[in-house]
Amino acid sequence: MGNADSKLHFRKAVIQLTTRTQPVEASDNVFWDQFWSDPSTTVQDVFALVPAAEIRAVREESPSNLATLCYKAVERLVRAADSGCSSDRDRGVVLNCTRLLTRILPYIFEDADWRGFFWSTVPGAGRRLDGDVEDGDARPLAESLLLAVSDLLFCPDFTIQRRSGADSSEDVQSIDSCEFIWEVGVGFAQAPPPNSAHDMNRTELLKLLLTCFSEAMYLPPSGNRTLNPWVCFFCSPENRHALPLFTSLLNVVCAYDPVGLGIPYNHLLFWDRREQLVEQALQVLVVVLDPEPEPEPSPPVFQASGPENLFVSYLSRIHREEDLAFVLRGLARLLNNPLVQTYLPRSARRIRFHQELLVLFWKLCDFTRFSVLFQKFLFFVLKSSDVLEVLVPILFYLNHARADQSRLGLTHIGVFILLLLSGERNFGVRLNKPYSLRVPMDIPVFTGTHADLLIVIFHKLITGGHQRLQPLFDCLLTVVVNISPYLKSLSMVAATKLLQLLEAFSAPWFLFSSAQNHHLVFFLLEVFNNIIQYQFDGNSNLVYAIIRKRALFHQLANLASDAASIHRALLRRRRRSGVSGKTSGDSRSMEGSRPAVPAEPGTLKASLEATPGLDKITEKSQVSVDGTMVSVPHPDPQTWSRWFHSGPGGPGGFTLVQVVPVVSLWSWSSAPQVLSWKAKLPLQTIMRLLQVLVPQVEKICIDKGLTDESEILKFLQHGTLVGLLPVPHPILIRKYQPNASTAFWFRTYMWGVIYLRNLDPPIWYDTDIRLFEIQRI
Repeated sequence: MGNADSKLHFRKAVIQLTTRTQPVEASDNVFWDQFWSDPSTTVQDVFALVPAAEIRAVREESPSNLATLCYKAVERLVRAADSGCSSDRDRGVVLNCTRLLTRILPYIFEDADWRGFFWSTVPGAGRRLDGDVEDGDARPLAESLLLAVSDLLFCPDFTIQRRSGADSSEDVQSIDSCEFIWEVGVGFAQAPPPNSAHDMNRTELLKLLLTCFSEAMYLPPSGNRTLNPWVCFFCSPENRHALPLFTSLLNVVCAYDPVGLGIPYNHLLFWDRREQLVEQALQVLVVVLDPEPEPEPSPPVFQASGPENLFVSYLSRIHREEDLAFVLRGLARLLNNPLVQTYLPRSARRIRFHQELLVLFWKLCDFTRFSVLFQKFLFFVLKSSDVLEVLVPILFYLNHARADQSRLGLTHIGVFILLLLSGERNFGVRLNKPYSLRVPMDIPVFTGTHADLLIVIFHKLITGGHQRLQPLFDCLLTVVVNISPYLKSLSMVAATKLLQLLEAFSAPWFLFSSAQNHHLVFFLLEVFNNIIQYQFDGNSNLVYAIIRKRALFHQLANLASDAASIHRALLRRRRRSGVSGKTSGDSRSMEGSRPAVPAEPGTLKASLEATPGLDKITEKSQVSVDGTMVSVPHPDPQTWSRWFHSGPGGPGGFTLVQVVPVVSLWSWSSAPQVLSWKAKLPLQTIMRLLQVLVPQVEKICIDKGLTDESEILKFLQHGTLVGLLPVPHPILIRKYQPNASTAFWFRTYMWGVIYLRNLDPPIWYDTDIRLFEIQRI
């Protein structure tokens, strides 16, 4: 009965904020205490008893009451941070103030006139929030709030364990928080005892922090080109807890093991409060590590003007191998969690924050591209086969999400990560390791390497993915081109998939349907040329597949390019069976696999920014004789096309594939244009291979009466083309380069994921988001 009465008093206080004719005085503590004095109030109660309509009504009709409510809540947090939350009542007040601010802040941010409120000083704030400081020197309310939350995240008996023998009145301000890092790991060797109450309190405070940072959601894309003042201050030297907070967040994420002791169905019996903390810590971490925006063209994107981002700085200082191994091992363990198979169905806990993990892994690798300090992590990832522990789950997510338009962002980030990794020689070399782990995926059963797995999954994305994945075709093939010079032995399944793609992309109707479609053929021909010139020995499967499909190459060489033939090809175009839909081949899938399915009706999705063109995110690098990379400068627009077609390894500047079904739109398809790129098709190496090997294969088949392809493969395995092929072309790699366009794409994607992952309680649901659109499928 008492609990119901307290909820009633809370509800009446909310109503009074809008109905009182006169503003409520800040000194009326009896009134304001109704919002945070009840220890039984939960976060669900706050969100239910403070409806969105009434928050907006207070904001519009009684702005002084809303301002006072925010100020009083921050004041209580500051007071608690100073005093140390020594009693249960004080801790309840802190949690209720935290929940109330988490509920209100999004409605502050959605109104442009209110966004500056927290960055102004409230009359009397100097005296109340900063001790004896004069009002003119008082901190803005936002700074007081962020510093108070940081202090509370290291408050004894509230979020950390008090040291044995320490005085209960120990001053929070005098605590060395580096001694109270939440989890063992990077820079911290002691394992604090688990405490679910502390984990819950940390989670609620981190949720408030994330809400403070979310002002970016309420700014249009153009407004997100400026610094986020909340993140900027929190990551500055003003925050004395920056180092222990960074270490605590990183260690909590990387040390988490959702399987625990491995007891079946333990997640159905016990509520794992640590998982909530891990998810919230991960989201805060990816936000504070977000590179600050800069206009194009820009130097390294995280070196924006303004205060130093200490979180980025501390991340760059991780150099010990045991720390790097801890981070990589932790990320790989969590990414592989949904892939774990058990004898008992659904007996193991499955995490759902893999998208945030991929964003964090991207940031760790992306920073390495332009910082000597960060290069340690990427070098460590690629120096052994440990990178494959990350590759397999990425490919699993790509395959599983390919038909679901609500997970297009997940597909994009997976491809971006692989594009970045493929620019490194060691990645291509590591892919030659045999693939023995049988993850349940609806792909053909094969025996081969991780490179075969990658090619088979990419084929599935292109032929069986959602139609909105077409802009990624050039990125997918760029990854294959980058790794192709190092692939020692493709399986027959992977070789057949590559030839199927060439067959689909070289169909006349497809080639003539867009001014850019022929670039996909150039990519595939470059793959074949790289393997033939640099990895001929061991790739008899691919050579045999090329010989079997030799008619494709002859058709390309003799492609009719007059206006009448182009017009007839477009009129006779058939359903795109090779580019979208099922293709012929082995339909047997791995045991336990389930096909990708579209999103369920009613699923929410966040809109994405347009994918940056490949020319904006890559640069050409040529592999020199000693194995080092030499950058190849981008040509000017006038020489771009000529430079691309100058050889098998042209630049990476291709616009996106767009297939429009109206023939009359393709006025671009003039005979001279087709002739221009047709004459530069890099077919010399392949045609020479066919010229030499086809007669030999035909002769041995006739002489020995061979009908079994295994005998032909044995013959090809012992064959050689030394001295018979054209001079090997230089290996050209399209390396990802950091740029403002990709950084902004990731910022939008990251906030979209955070929005959709925080629906209980629904922090930002039904507010006026402007960075992206929320759509219901």
